[in-house]
Amino acid sequence: MSEKTNVSRKTRGEHCLNIFVSYELKSKLKELADKYDRTTADIVRALLRIGIPMMEGLSTAEEIMVKEYIQLFRKLRQVKSLKEI
Repeated sequence: MSEKTNVSRKTRGEHCLNIFVSYELKSKLKELADKYDRTTADIVRALLRIGIPMMEGLSTAEEIMVKEYIQLFRKLRQVKSLKEI
């Protein structure tokens, strides 16, 4: 019996997230919730589900761009040093 209570105490609250946002963002979320007859929490959950894959894609694209930019910069620097010789 004590094992069950320990397990439930461990997971309690770990799924919660407190976020501080601007009043403008909060009002926009409330407008969306009212418009589609949903709770604000439902709107936030949906936006997170949609936004996380988008953010991952943007971050991956950014990493690729930085790597390619560094490679291009190194090549241009090598070409410039060869011209000076």
